[in-house]
Amino acid sequence: MGARRRARRQATTGAAEHCRVVSAEGARRQRQAVDRARVVKHVRICWFMGNTVRMLAEQRQDQIVAMVRAHGAVRVADLVERFGVSDMTVRRDIGELAQAGLLRRVHGGAVSPTENARASDEPGFEAKRAWAATEKQAIARAALALVEPHEAIALSAGTTTHLLAALIAETPTLRPLTVVTNSLPVAETLHRAPGVGLDVVLTGGTRTPSDALVGPLAVAALGSLRVDRLFLGVHGLDASGLTTPNLLESETDRALIASAAEVVVLADHGKWGVVGLSRIAPLDTVDVLVTDDALPEDARGVLRNDVGRIVLAHPEGAAS
Repeated sequence: MGARRRARRQATTGAAEHCRVVSAEGARRQRQAVDRARVVKHVRICWFMGNTVRMLAEQRQDQIVAMVRAHGAVRVADLVERFGVSDMTVRRDIGELAQAGLLRRVHGGAVSPTENARASDEPGFEAKRAWAATEKQAIARAALALVEPHEAIALSAGTTTHLLAALIAETPTLRPLTVVTNSLPVAETLHRAPGVGLDVVLTGGTRTPSDALVGPLAVAALGSLRVDRLFLGVHGLDASGLTTPNLLESETDRALIASAAEVVVLADHGKWGVVGLSRIAPLDTVDVLVTDDALPEDARGVLRNDVGRIVLAHPEGAAS
């Protein structure tokens, strides 16, 4: 009797141990199955994310190429704002597109691959209009506060001065006002302004790619004029002064400076460090510099030593 009980206990114990082994093996296999499922899921997620990022990058690069073809050039700062990505991401996009020969990298952006990389390069008016558009609008609004009725002012050629001209045309309280300009777009904008009291004097001269009238005729006309304030657009500026890629425009800009009792330069932050072929004037010629608040601190330090006053324009149009 006792032997049978012992046999039954041994059989029961063995069966239980077998069940535990089977259960443990089943659990191990189940864990392995779960782990494999997780790996597969992660691989699929990584594949999807990688393809999504690649697709978004391709779409972004397609738009960059389209913008360069439409406008002739793009700026990194504008692309960062447009796409909501980092500066590094935009520069990587431009680098890849440059390697593919779809555009050419330049300081602060990219241009059409057919453009030559020289200090004498001069972008067209429409190409420059697309650069730093938000900053230029703010600078023009800040500059408008410096215009007073009964004055004679001068507006040089340039996309920012053109924006200022549009604001002047829309502000009848500034009249009577006389505006001297060597810019065809500026003259046309002011000429279309409704009402009276806005007199426009357009110099003669030779037309440049940026729609400025330059050369001996323009210089001769400006030599006989005197204005209260000049609003001067520039191609670039650095510690050595104001520069332009066009030799004749440089000469004409100096004639504009000579005609003015006060010189106000309009230049967005991207112009700092850009050097053209010809120097217009040193920094201490500038009475007021109107720029935007993205101007680097080191540039502000250099400019404070020579420029009479710096006006920082903000995107909403306020100034400090």
